[in-house]
Amino acid sequence: MPAPKSGKTPARRSLALAKVYGLLETGPVVLLTTARDGRPNIMVNSWHTMLEFEPPLVGCVVSDRNYSFAALKATRECVINIPAAGIAGKVVACGNCSGAQIDKFKKFGFTALPAQQVAAPLIAECFANLECRVVDTGMVRKYGLFVLEVVKAWIDPAAKNPRTIHHRGHGRFMLAGNTIKLKSKMK
Repeated sequence: MPAPKSGKTPARRSLALAKVYGLLETGPVVLLTTARDGRPNIMVNSWHTMLEFEPPLVGCVVSDRNYSFAALKATRECVINIPAAGIAGKVVACGNCSGAQIDKFKKFGFTALPAQQVAAPLIAECFANLECRVVDTGMVRKYGLFVLEVVKAWIDPAAKNPRTIHHRGHGRFMLAGNTIKLKSKMK
């Protein structure tokens, strides 16, 4: 690596490998809803990534230690609900407990709306909702990685430039900042 123009080498220190995800985990925190045997649940998730644009495919990691894992595996459908910063406290509180013991919709005051393509509910308080079906489970056993196809997408037209919540690890979060527009060949 070439030295900076000032002639000084920038200081570096070793980073614990357990903290690497805080550098790369910049996608928005989402509320993943499932429904099994008529019982809806909410799981807070930030381990997801876009895999393809059309049709939209999302890779989503759900641990087999998580209450939502069994519902997602059995029903093969869910909704990815994207919250804005205004409900960050509720989102984090929701992620700090298990749906095995409580009804998270009731406890945190979230409003369930019916989805059009899947049984899992939308969350009205979120500015976007993505109805999804599992299309690939090849990496579930080893990595907990489900490949989801978005089959219906919803957006709240009143939500102008919502600021999303991004998990940085160990109780640290950041909010999406200003949007800038640069030349791009991508449409």
